[in-house]
Amino acid sequence: MNTSVSFKNLDSSEALKDYVGKKLEKIEKRLDAPAEAEVVFSVEKIRHITEIRLSSNKLHIQAKEESEDMYSSIDLVLEKVKRQIKRAKDKMHEKRHLSKNGIKDEALMPDEES
Repeated sequence: MNTSVSFKNLDSSEALKDYVGKKLEKIEKRLDAPAEAEVVFSVEKIRHITEIRLSSNKLHIQAKEESEDMYSSIDLVLEKVKRQIKRAKDKMHEKRHLSKNGIKDEALMPDEES
């Protein structure tokens, strides 16, 4: 995954880059095509904010999370990204199963009565 990491109001940290890089590699396995990720770490007073923009073919995801610890904000934002990927894949899968007139294939099958 092509990843760019930037820091706002925070010194650059290789540990944070490595941590988010390893986590994003796991997320990339859920994607159908190669992706690009842009990660922004920022600090405002006591709030540690992590923002991720992920784009791959037709999939574009953006998530932002804040907490009192940078590592926990990374974990929280990555959970959001995972949920968004799952929701998008489910939506695409559902669209594939729609017939041309907009009725689900399951609705066309007769119900079995016992």
